[in-house]
Amino acid sequence: MQAINGNGIAVEGSTIRMVRREFCKILGAAAATSAAKTWAGRLPSEQAGPQSLDYARFCALPESERTFSAVSGDQIVPRKLDPATWKATEWGSPPKLPGVADSWDGVPIQAPVSGLAGSGPFAPAWESLLQYEAPEWYQDAKFGMWAHWSPQCVPEAGDWYARSMYIEGSPDYKYHLDHYAPQSRFGYKDLCAQWTLLNWEPEALIDRYKKAGARFFLALANHHDGFDCWDSKHQPWNSRSMGPHRDVAREWARAARDRGLRFGATFHQGRNWWWFQPSHGADQQGPLAGVPYDGALTAAGGKGLWWQGVDPQRLYAPKHPDDALPDPSYVKNFYDRTRDFIDQHDPDLIYFDNSLFPLGWGGMNIGAWFYNNSLMKRGKVEGVATVKDVPDNLAKAVVADYERGLTSKIMPYPWQSETCIGEWHYNRSLYEKPGEFGGYLHPRDVIHWLIDTVSKNGTFVLNIPGRPDGTIDSKEIAVIDKITEWMTVNSEAIHETRPWKVYGEGPNSVTAGKFQGESIAKLGPQDVRFTQSKNNRIVYAFILGLPSSEITIAGLGLSSSNSPGKIAKVEVLGSTQSPAWNQAADGLKVKLPTTISGIPEYAVALKVYLS
Repeated sequence: MQAINGNGIAVEGSTIRMVRREFCKILGAAAATSAAKTWAGRLPSEQAGPQSLDYARFCALPESERTFSAVSGDQIVPRKLDPATWKATEWGSPPKLPGVADSWDGVPIQAPVSGLAGSGPFAPAWESLLQYEAPEWYQDAKFGMWAHWSPQCVPEAGDWYARSMYIEGSPDYKYHLDHYAPQSRFGYKDLCAQWTLLNWEPEALIDRYKKAGARFFLALANHHDGFDCWDSKHQPWNSRSMGPHRDVAREWARAARDRGLRFGATFHQGRNWWWFQPSHGADQQGPLAGVPYDGALTAAGGKGLWWQGVDPQRLYAPKHPDDALPDPSYVKNFYDRTRDFIDQHDPDLIYFDNSLFPLGWGGMNIGAWFYNNSLMKRGKVEGVATVKDVPDNLAKAVVADYERGLTSKIMPYPWQSETCIGEWHYNRSLYEKPGEFGGYLHPRDVIHWLIDTVSKNGTFVLNIPGRPDGTIDSKEIAVIDKITEWMTVNSEAIHETRPWKVYGEGPNSVTAGKFQGESIAKLGPQDVRFTQSKNNRIVYAFILGLPSSEITIAGLGLSSSNSPGKIAKVEVLGSTQSPAWNQAADGLKVKLPTTISGIPEYAVALKVYLS
């Protein structure tokens, strides 16, 4: 849609401003009934004057003066906050907008302003994004590591602490009372100041991750908590202005690129509108019953305090009715912050913790702009955008991400599986569990997850959560060291490979889908996975454990339906001894040598040369 001048949009220099009332009219005009067309005219007079798509201004409005919109039947209607009936939302499940051609997350796909997608062949529409082809560097990389790391790691109590600390009676709520203070006096904003990174050495960590075989590194740009981990131009709650007073993303990016790794970032802010609403609650019982948590604070409340001059509403998001659609200024703020990160740090990969691109026109325009910008800068699209819950007909337009998930087949387009060795944010209790690896994911399972993913045309990402001082613990290091030992020997069967004709064979199988990754533990020495060299001359056969006797790989037999052709030679990675082998009609029969390095108990890689 073209920018509207006059009463709709005013252009002042490079800033495009829209009258909030007129934007509401655009939504209303698309609705199915005449009642929906006129609801914007019922906005209160204090919002009838010029209002920009300025989230700071919206956050600064007194609670009673904010007007939201919501879907009611086949209409979009204005909604005011009723404190008596308010209840906190969680992930948010906004409906499709009535009468609007297309919407997502309660936001139209069509933007209220033009030019957000940049110049180039990619438009903010799925039909246009289907031109995309995943770049070769990403298809070659196969393995990346990730620091899912923000002020939420300060309590060392695991993921989603920032939200659950406000849910009365929850373990995190009780932990917060025991270790800090009541949420009305000491809230999440105060934890942001305690994210110190006093012992953080990004160069040493990247050295460790590269040695483990990672070809790219991902840094968390922001989480659902709304805190930006860079010198953000559009969010004052950021790591350069408070906490460590460091541009965390810039330091990660420099360390990664100086060591030859690609750099990416993950964005989770799109759910902040819904996710952080519990911060606006209050205890229902006890001595502080009815006393609002610190989510109720405004900029005025910071006078004389460490956060003076910064509005907590921009961290927590304004309190709103549970069915309130994201305000247009919130969507624009999401777009502006993501664009700002890309402009400053030029990531090779952007990841959204959302089903498809988040927030309608906000996310779709970021996707198109990211592809266009990559094409303009590099002459070809080298950027990777990953999103979740991607239907098959859209899988070519992005890299589909499966959180803690697996697939049951070779996927037609490159995809990504990502998991964590523990919880997404650091949880000390996992370290305190007994054993060499404590409560962390066993490195054997990490290796099997990596192999299974790569055999099915995927790339595997592993998160290593950091402590608040910037270090990782000794048991996390133990897991990484085992991955390093295996990858030092076997990485050639992972990096720069492609899936073979079939992904594998064996009596055990994994469960497909997101959050099904624990099924990887079912795999063992009777299971085999395949990859092949890019020139199709070598097939790598992974035996997922150390067999006690000769193994037969049916898929490489002379009579196999895979038609592998005649095998010229077989080697075992990590051994100077030649294995005894024979290609028969019913399979390739191999007796492994007695000495194999690289932790063969996890997996053995056969290098099979085809004639």
